[in-house]
Amino acid sequence: MRVEILRRQRCHGRSHRSLQIGFRVRRNLGQAQMTQDWEDAVRRGSVDQLQRLLAGGADIDARDRHGQTALMLAAMNGDTPMVGWLIEHDAELDHTAKFGLSALMLAVLHGHVEVARSLIRAGANRGLSGTGAPGFAGKTALDLALSRGDAEIADILRFQLPT
Repeated sequence: MRVEILRRQRCHGRSHRSLQIGFRVRRNLGQAQMTQDWEDAVRRGSVDQLQRLLAGGADIDARDRHGQTALMLAAMNGDTPMVGWLIEHDAELDHTAKFGLSALMLAVLHGHVEVARSLIRAGANRGLSGTGAPGFAGKTALDLALSRGDAEIADILRFQLPT
């Protein structure tokens, strides 16, 4: 996210300094339908294709037919480079879909240690709780790690600080 940029402008032949304040506006956060091209690129792990699609106006937080974002799909698949690229490009970290599961929770459920570590470093919310299904209702990422018997991810969730 850009916060502020100092730049020079020319106005009526004169040079002026101006402060430009910028930020990324998330229109219809997560409301856009994921295109087949976007979904295919995510599933193939093609960061280059995603870069082209994003430059062409694709919504980084578009949802697939199950309400999942590219970050959620990459986290579930254990695609650490893709997760890193999506984080760098400001993908929503805490979007939840079916059963109230987030990208972090999906990484935990599938045992993807490095993806979980990346999401936590980026500031993913560890306190979100699942909903709906009996195995997920009211459970946080830590609860899910403990129920899987995954001590490594549980320790990361307990002790790792965002950077």
